Amino acid sequence: MANKDTTKKSQPKQELWQRMLRAARLLSIYTVIGVGLLLLVKQLTDKPIQTAEKRVLLETINQLLPSEEYDNALLNDTTEVTAPKYLNTTDPVTVYRARKNGQPVALILTTHAPDGYNGDIKIMLAVYKDGRIAGVRVLKHKETPGLGDKIELKKSNWILGFNGLKLREDNANLWAVRKDGGGFDQFTGATITPRAVIKAVKNALQFIQEKGAKLYE
Repeated sequence: MANKDTTKKSQPKQELWQRMLRAARLLSIYTVIGVGLLLLVKQLTDKPIQTAEKRVLLETINQLLPSEEYDNALLNDTTEVTAPKYLNTTDPVTVYRARKNGQPVALILTTHAPDGYNGDIKIMLAVYKDGRIAGVRVLKHKETPGLGDKIELKKSNWILGFNGLKLREDNANLWAVRKDGGGFDQFTGATITPRAVIKAVKNALQFIQEKGAKLYE
């Protein structure tokens, strides 16, 4: 009689454990399926995102250096440099190397102006092999709308003033705003912003001059 009572009491416990085990198995299965779906979605979306990012990057580069001036796979012809003294970042910087018929044409890289009025300004520039600037664009900034944001091409043509310029010993003092005795216009009520951009571009040119042909190797 006691055995029957014990058996009856243990049955609910066994059934409870069985239900818990089934629930645990189902939860594990759902978890595996969920993780699998997330990985699948990531794989399906990563490539389009990367493709879009490369397209935007190439479009920006082509604003600085027209596509007819080079014939290599520009985004694949790169080298990485670390030059915090000149480029104002401790992160590796990708240098894109433009060539035509196998010959060096220009270098494209990003630099930073950490001393903008509202913080860091990210800049891209293209420089021909002879040291002339092909073009400069501001990629990211937090400068004051209506004042410092004139560094954007859509706000003013100021940034185009770098086109064709070359840093030389006899004109190094001109790489400053007019207020500081240089040759660049400043903005009304916003001298700090153009001053920071000019300094950053000048430093990047000094870096390219120092490294020279090695950057094309």
